[in-house]
Amino acid sequence: VQLQASGGGLVQPGGSLRLSCAASGSIVRSSIMGWYRRGPGKERELVASVTSGGTTNYADSVEGRFTFSRDANKNTLDLQMDSLSHEDTAVYYCRAWRTWSPTYSSWGQGTLVTVSS
Repeated sequence: VQLQASGGGLVQPGGSLRLSCAASGSIVRSSIMGWYRRGPGKERELVASVTSGGTTNYADSVEGRFTFSRDANKNTLDLQMDSLSHEDTAVYYCRAWRTWSPTYSSWGQGTLVTVSS
C-alpha cells in the first residue's frame, strides 16, 4: 500500500487548509486511517483517525476544527483544517494500518503546513 499526501502550504492564522491522502489500493474501508503531525521540537502525535467502520477520533487540540472526509471509491482520505493557529504548524503524515490479519502499516510522505502571518 502506498500513500500520497498533498495539500500543505502556508496559511495565515485563522485560515483553512485541506490535506488529501490518496491510497494506491482499496484500503479505505479495510484499514484504520489517520493523520499524524510533528511540529518543530515536538514529538509526533496522532491528530485524527477513522476506523474501517467509520468511527472517528480527534485529538483534543483539533476537536471541532479538523474534519475527516473519506471516499472509498477514490481511495482518498481528506483532512479539512479550519481555524488554524501557529500551534498547528507541523509536517503532517497520513497513515493506513491494520491491527488484524493481515497486519500492515503504511505511511505517506509528509506535507508541511505552516501557519504564519
